[in-house]
Amino acid sequence: MREDTRARIQEIALRLFTEQGYEATSLREIAEELGVTKAALYYHFKTKDDIVTSLVDLRVAELEGLLEWARGQEKTTEMRRELLRRYAEQLTMPRYLQVARFLERNQTALRNHPKLAKMRETMITLSAEMCEPGAPATERIIHSLAFFAIHAGKWLTMEGEFSDEEIDKASMEVALRLLDL
Repeated sequence: MREDTRARIQEIALRLFTEQGYEATSLREIAEELGVTKAALYYHFKTKDDIVTSLVDLRVAELEGLLEWARGQEKTTEMRRELLRRYAEQLTMPRYLQVARFLERNQTALRNHPKLAKMRETMITLSAEMCEPGAPATERIIHSLAFFAIHAGKWLTMEGEFSDEEIDKASMEVALRLLDL
């Protein structure tokens, strides 16, 4: 029951933070939307920052799972393709898209958040795992761009112009082409 309540708080907060902005949303509004008192909300999260931290921690844990898998693999073309496929699969999860939209729309308010720095560091490390040690800068950048291609497809297309499946397929195609350079 406690985890269900935490998840519901995260869901409501994420929606309000995305719609209204992080700075413009209060804990009182989150509590009202949930139909609970502020005291009940405090039982789970003391501050808005605690909610953000919990959301980012979930995403970092997913990325660290990919990182752990990648570290146990030989640095082959097949491994790189599979890592991109696994990353792309994570991006199709609704929770990820909601968190990504929230972070994108609240960049200014959250730019110095320490957990976001951890997420960036984990992505950089994940990208580095696609290369052999000592790989040239060009190779490292290409692999980073392959991850970005998968991610960017969600944001850089006209809303409603393509289906999610078309965007996912095209993004993966671009990412794989980058690996073949």
